[in-house]
Amino acid sequence: MASDSEPEDDALDVEEDPEEYEQDDDEPDGVPDDVTEDQDDDSSDESEDGSEDEGDDSSEPGETLMDELEPPASASDTSSQPTTSQPAVPQKVPTPPPTIPPPRKRSRSPSPARIRKRALIPQIPSPRSYTVEAICALPHPVPTHALAASACMTHMITGSDDGYIRDYDIFGAVNGKNFLSAPQRHHAGVVEGIMKAGQLRFWWENPNPHKLNPTVLPEEAATPLPVYSLAMHSDALWTLAGSNTGRINLFTTRHEPGRCIHVMAGHREQPVSSLALDHEEKGYYSAGWDGDAIQWDLNTGYAVRNFTAHGAQLTSVAVRPISTSFAPVTGSSQDSNNTTLIDSSNPASQTMDADAKSDASFDPLFDDEPETPAEAAVKPSLPALPTARAIAHNAPPLLDSSINATLSPDILLTAAIDGQVMLWDRRVQTIGTGVGRLWMSDKTPPWCLSACWSADGGQIYAGRRNGTVDVWDTRQLGVAGPGSVPRLLKSIRNPQSSGVVSCVVAFPDRKHIATASIDNLRLWNVAEAAEMDGFGKHKSSGVQFKIIPGHHGGYISQMLVDPAARFLVSASSNRGWHGESTKTVFVHDIKRIQ
Repeated sequence: MASDSEPEDDALDVEEDPEEYEQDDDEPDGVPDDVTEDQDDDSSDESEDGSEDEGDDSSEPGETLMDELEPPASASDTSSQPTTSQPAVPQKVPTPPPTIPPPRKRSRSPSPARIRKRALIPQIPSPRSYTVEAICALPHPVPTHALAASACMTHMITGSDDGYIRDYDIFGAVNGKNFLSAPQRHHAGVVEGIMKAGQLRFWWENPNPHKLNPTVLPEEAATPLPVYSLAMHSDALWTLAGSNTGRINLFTTRHEPGRCIHVMAGHREQPVSSLALDHEEKGYYSAGWDGDAIQWDLNTGYAVRNFTAHGAQLTSVAVRPISTSFAPVTGSSQDSNNTTLIDSSNPASQTMDADAKSDASFDPLFDDEPETPAEAAVKPSLPALPTARAIAHNAPPLLDSSINATLSPDILLTAAIDGQVMLWDRRVQTIGTGVGRLWMSDKTPPWCLSACWSADGGQIYAGRRNGTVDVWDTRQLGVAGPGSVPRLLKSIRNPQSSGVVSCVVAFPDRKHIATASIDNLRLWNVAEAAEMDGFGKHKSSGVQFKIIPGHHGGYISQMLVDPAARFLVSASSNRGWHGESTKTVFVHDIKRIQ
């Protein structure tokens, strides 16, 4: 049977060979003639002898396809084939594509605005401490609710309850020779020392939106709207002003000062308590008494999204600085088994809140040592962690390790009047997710008017009604309450006579903060401030803060420190809540102590 099948294959080859010759005749003239003659000789030999040697000398693609139709050759035929046909097998294996090197990461060149900002910060070591003194006073006829300034402090504006925005020249006032007059000194409460007067550059009113409508009667729009919050472009190109009706006006500042460009309405006609620009200054965030924080797009003038919590009035909104990554520091544990809030030697005394500790009414500055031993007064029989305080039923969940692990460095901070401090992941668009509140003790009073980030974004400071400032470290986790939450690092406390902490501001060195109370301002070194014992006394001896002279006898609405730590500006008002005001803005000079 094998002999019968072989002639059929040979006949098939003979029939198809003429077609191949016809195709070869169409080849270009550049093909040598000897190649065609050799192929003719090979095909004639195959037809006469009936052998299967046509695949030995063939090297063209057409004949390779014919070889695939033939039966496999025997072992003897394979051994007789020349060795030159064996390398043809690896050529059929597809070769992998060449390895393309990854693209190089090219850092974007900084913008001129960012270069100017970097030039403002001196390249010197972090100071050991500061000396802050009031050198200039800016009397106002009414309480001042808000402050804002450019990065270089050439433009510093104030927003007051009379509905006017005033632009001051700080450098002209500090370097000038104009001093406060006797009536101005009396109004500002400056009794001793020499205080320079401010230089007013421009002023304009915060118009009522009805005034822009020609159909409204003049008497209905005659009164400007009180300014409750301010935010300014780093180069003073424009200014945002939040009013008591939920409207936010956009003004030009450096060129054509006071021209209203656009009006953005929101917050259900409730006061806008705080404003914060994003890092690119192409949008901003607003917090209002309606309990919502709104993200706005300055390119369109419309709201992008709402951050809705549990309905309590919001007092502060702040975007986390981007100087460091949002990650636990070395030595911290996600399980919080090694990093704890309480002292292992005396856990009971550490878990008590500062408000409960103040029952002994001990003042470390003016009172003597307590007569009764501390252990007998505060040590319970069974140490226990504090129980959870009563919170709103629709409040965000507690920020535990699972939520903290999903948060990005793009964090937004909001503080509510009931004392809650919440962190929002700005990337998350789903309602109810990407948000968590920081843990606080069950004895913490429901009151917080000011909260801010540290310069590196690693810590959060919140002022309380009982004269304390809570310090959270977002990079560490500790056992505090129901689970593993960002660690409540410490609570620094003012003397009992100082009153509530109405404002907190952080310094650029990441260690110092300034706190405002009714009596005066204080400068704290948070990194070196010690914890308190059961009687409200700091564990380490000595005064833990420095007094900043100037302000006395009223609530502080806002404080700001420039990026170079050269000036501290403080304004006095109750921001629409209960409290007195001094109606004076003080400019303080900051000196470094190396």
